[in-house]
Amino acid sequence: MTPGVVGQPDNTSGRASRGADSPVAAWPWFSRMTEIWWTRNAGRSAIDPARASRASSLIAFAREHSPWYRRAWDGLPQRALTLAELPVATKRELMAHFDEWVTDRRVDRAGIEAFLADRTHIGERYLDEYVVWKSSGSTGEPGIFVQDESALATYDALIAVQLSGTRLAAPYAWGLVARGGRAALIAATGDHFASIASWQRMCRGRPWPNACAFSVMDPLPRLVAELNAYQPAFLASYPTVLAQLADEQAGGRLHIAPTCLWSGGEYLAPATGTAIERAFGCALINEYGASECMSIAYGCREGWLHVNDDWVVLEPVDRDYRPVPPGEASHTVLLTNLANRIQPVIRYDLGDSVLAKPERCACGSPLPAIRAEGRHDDVLAFTAADGRTVSVLPLALTTVVEDAADVHRFQLVQQAPDRLALRLDPRDADRRRIAWHAAAKALHRYLAAQSLANVEIVLDRHPPVADPRSGKLREVIVEHRERAD
Repeated sequence: MTPGVVGQPDNTSGRASRGADSPVAAWPWFSRMTEIWWTRNAGRSAIDPARASRASSLIAFAREHSPWYRRAWDGLPQRALTLAELPVATKRELMAHFDEWVTDRRVDRAGIEAFLADRTHIGERYLDEYVVWKSSGSTGEPGIFVQDESALATYDALIAVQLSGTRLAAPYAWGLVARGGRAALIAATGDHFASIASWQRMCRGRPWPNACAFSVMDPLPRLVAELNAYQPAFLASYPTVLAQLADEQAGGRLHIAPTCLWSGGEYLAPATGTAIERAFGCALINEYGASECMSIAYGCREGWLHVNDDWVVLEPVDRDYRPVPPGEASHTVLLTNLANRIQPVIRYDLGDSVLAKPERCACGSPLPAIRAEGRHDDVLAFTAADGRTVSVLPLALTTVVEDAADVHRFQLVQQAPDRLALRLDPRDADRRRIAWHAAAKALHRYLAAQSLANVEIVLDRHPPVADPRSGKLREVIVEHRERAD
């Protein structure tokens, strides 16, 4: 359930169209769903050969149609290759050679960037064929990702298979029939990000009678009022947002009765998931995905994530890209998306730390189980001028900085109940000064809208500091210090 916005302008000019998302296109999705269902019900004896066959086919296709992969693999034997024989690919090198990476010669970075520059195209088709979205660059390197029809049908089918499970089927059906099927997404809605672009596409292609998106940038009281008025049967958002809404529900300010919740885009701690389900009295679907592959794994009742390894290959590795054994947290993980051929993602350094469960999960799934630590920023709690405590979502703050300053490696640090520091990459002094002024102005404006005009925003002389344990950069953190007099 990757939710979108309804009511966007019907703009089909230029290279964008929504014709490929007509209801007729539902057949590839239904066929793929049936295939996934039968394969998984047959167990590992069917899953393993299906994955191996798809990997072999993808490697051969990329070698023939992607100039970048052909060159990167030039020294390898001219025979069928396995994933283990291939070198690792990084976002930085793939994005630097975007036009050679893609397998359709009509697709080029200049055309894609022109398409993305127009935000009325969110969720529409590029060249009448592909859906395009971009990542926010939380690893310091933004990305642009192109999805073909096979990938889109696979993502939809994987979600449908999850919803057909015994734990979710009845609540989902009840929400559709008895609650009018009202679906709500709370996300970063202002640009071509994966969540809003994919939801837009789904709403346009297979019309949902009642669907609405709300901006994560809105103040919490406004979101509560809008949800109270809308009364969604299905609610999808980031874990930090759902946790805030759970507090509002428990406190009696939010009054909604969803039949199903969807969580994704950030790390979900098991205790947080339990608290959210308790507050709303319904099941929570926890999805682990990325812009490179929308549906990597999904949560089970035992608190593990099950890798969709009939369509996704995950390889936990150390700093030197050597395999990490089950039960040990990896430094990063290599992702292979077996569904998408327009922009093959093969042994791609995703940057997340995962831990594979050594034994089969008690839930009974034949799919491998992992724990994944993806985006893991802090929710900040500031003290307003009137003494109230106001929580601010990390994703909202990072979106403000990225939009205003066009930077992708930075760190926001709460240093006191009324002070926020910004750390920027110091390598380019002129660009750093320009980015600071733009970001500070936008942050002041955003915080004022949250009743936090009193919060001081300062430029920290230190560069962004990676987490000493994981080596990853957390973009929003709390480091309270006593203020000097």
